[in-house]
This record gives sequence, structure tokens and C-alpha cells, in this order.
Amino acid sequence: MALEITDATFEDVVLKSDKPVIVDFWAEWCGPCKMLGPVIEELSGDFAGKVVVGKVDVDANQDFASKYGVRNIPTVLIFQNGEVVGRQVGVAPKQTYVDAVSSLL
Repeated sequence: MALEITDATFEDVVLKSDKPVIVDFWAEWCGPCKMLGPVIEELSGDFAGKVVVGKVDVDANQDFASKYGVRNIPTVLIFQNGEVVGRQVGVAPKQTYVDAVSSLL
């Protein structure tokens, strides 16, 4: 299951991770975010132990969304060694995310 990441945990969970990290920036009221949710959960299971997969509710946690220029949701950022190495704005097929993170493993 995808981790719930907050502004308070973002640095430890995402920026200090020794594994690639997929972060889904979303909100409860966002229809496309709800479409992407099951895909993010599948990725969490598919990459268990190899990739950290988490979600940031932008309504409750705006600091890092702002820092990384997240203006539209859903936005998925992929981090490696504390740096953004991938960005997908809007809903994309699962394979888009698989391909992006697989190249880092």
C-alpha cells in the first residue's frame, strides 16, 4: 500500500531514501486523482521492496508541492537520491510509470 507522505515526513521518506521514490500529489476532490489512485496502489505492490511509493494530499501538505512546482494534480514525481528524475502531470497509463521507474533499478 502506498505510504501517506506529509510535509513533516517528506524529507525522511523521499529525499533521504536509498531507493527510487514515486510520489503522487493528489487531492480528495480531484476526479482524475481518484482514477490514478488504484494505479499507484498497484505500483506499490509491484515494486514492493525495490521502490518507495507514496501519496501527498496537497490540500493538507502544500510545502513540498509548492517547492516542486506542482500546480496541477495529479502530478507524479519520481525521485532518486533526493532529486527529481521524472515528472508526469495528469493521468497516464500504468506502463508509463513502470517504464520510468524501471530504468532506475
